[in-house]
Amino acid sequence: MRTKAAFLLLLAALALILGVALGSVTIAPAEIWGVIAHKIWGRELPLDIKATTVAIVWNLRLPRALLAFIVGAGLAISGAVMQSVLRNPLASSYTLGVSSGASLGACLVILYGLTLPFAGVLTLPLVGFLSGLLTILLAVAFASTLDGQMENHTIVLVGMVFSLFVNAITSLLSALSGEHLQRLIFWQMGSFSMKDWLAVAILFPVVVLIGLLVLHFHREMDMLTFGEEQARSMGVDLRRVKWILLVAAAAVTGSAVAFVGVIGFVDLVAPHIVRRLFGARHALVIPLSMILGGAFMVVCDLAARTLAAPVELPVGAVTALLGAPFFAWVYFQKRARI
Repeated sequence: MRTKAAFLLLLAALALILGVALGSVTIAPAEIWGVIAHKIWGRELPLDIKATTVAIVWNLRLPRALLAFIVGAGLAISGAVMQSVLRNPLASSYTLGVSSGASLGACLVILYGLTLPFAGVLTLPLVGFLSGLLTILLAVAFASTLDGQMENHTIVLVGMVFSLFVNAITSLLSALSGEHLQRLIFWQMGSFSMKDWLAVAILFPVVVLIGLLVLHFHREMDMLTFGEEQARSMGVDLRRVKWILLVAAAAVTGSAVAFVGVIGFVDLVAPHIVRRLFGARHALVIPLSMILGGAFMVVCDLAARTLAAPVELPVGAVTALLGAPFFAWVYFQKRARI
């Protein structure tokens, strides 16, 4: 177990190094370390490191790689929570309309040039986050009204209905404002392009805090895997736990989507691989899914900006190309057991 965990950490570190080193200009790991040591600890910059190398590493690639890792970790948290709470291997925050709500908020900002006076350049991510969170709050509240026990199938069905309805509104708004359609489509496909340290500084504490909150409920999630009746008999307050965990999962997904656009399948792939390698205990599933999800996202972003260089592919398309076959495998494997 420890050997596997150490190997996973090594892979994550390697992914981050490659994410910073590779690109139109290849930068040696020693140069990367020299730039980091110079910027963080004030060490003297080696003479063979050029100013352009410092700018590429510190201003472009390092914040981008770190942001990709943070986003991947956050989406992995969300997937692990959703699959546990809803007892559905294909469940995700996108199922309950988080991405749809965030897309609608982004659509309103992009199409109508909305700007919040206190947010400035953060208007788009803030509105996207609030819209995604509001969508799932409405979906869960409506599900609890229809079904006081908040059964899983009720939550999933209501979430799907809300998602389809909000997507329809977004499509209508996009069709009526064609000149902004390309920008909106690119945002919806996800990208880490032109992201800076501000996004890293905002998302990092959000993902860490929500990760710690979710980890606090690891025993309850373990009990939920045995079924709702068994969990209730073991003293789990299902209504309260579901509310907390679903909102936490939606919050971390909404935060990620708000900054980088809609990126799917990471929340599906990472928790499944971790459960296969390390078992189903959520005390391990949550942190290791964060590490694997972060590494997976860094690799996907690296592929997005290098495979068709100088053209940059939407990272959401890359994760879909890798994740869709995995999604199909999970679905048909589940049917084969029935």
